[in-house]
Amino acid sequence: MIDVNGEQLGIVSAKQAIEIAAEKKLDLVKVSPNAKPPVCKIMDFGKYKYELSKKEKEVKKKQRVISVKEVRLSPKIEEHDLAVKANHAIKFLQNKDRVKVTLRFRGREMGYAQLGYNVMERFSKLIPSDIGMIEKKPVMEGKNMIMFLAPKND
Repeated sequence: MIDVNGEQLGIVSAKQAIEIAAEKKLDLVKVSPNAKPPVCKIMDFGKYKYELSKKEKEVKKKQRVISVKEVRLSPKIEEHDLAVKANHAIKFLQNKDRVKVTLRFRGREMGYAQLGYNVMERFSKLIPSDIGMIEKKPVMEGKNMIMFLAPKND
């Protein structure tokens, strides 16, 4: 089966198809080679590949890659330092990035996990609800307490 610019020619031998393509100065492209009989199309293959790449670029342009930014805290962090870290997180959330808040415990601090939960709670209160929300509540993973914040969808 041969197709020339939307016009179907029907079943043609391979030699005839090659001659028709050469006559029109176009390429003979197998659309579905496994079909019985194989389906071919006479077209400008270079132009076809160019249009495909253009469509792919357009699709890539529209998609947004969501990255995860990290903010590190400690259980003994002071109010001002916490506010500075919260401002960094707000900037990340305004850029539509997810934020991973990590609180690292060292040595004997591991016995005071409740301090970590309190710090995370204070941190989350510094993030305005119209900018970001808690995606995953604080959980202990080894020596770290981790919480995820996500940007608010408009």
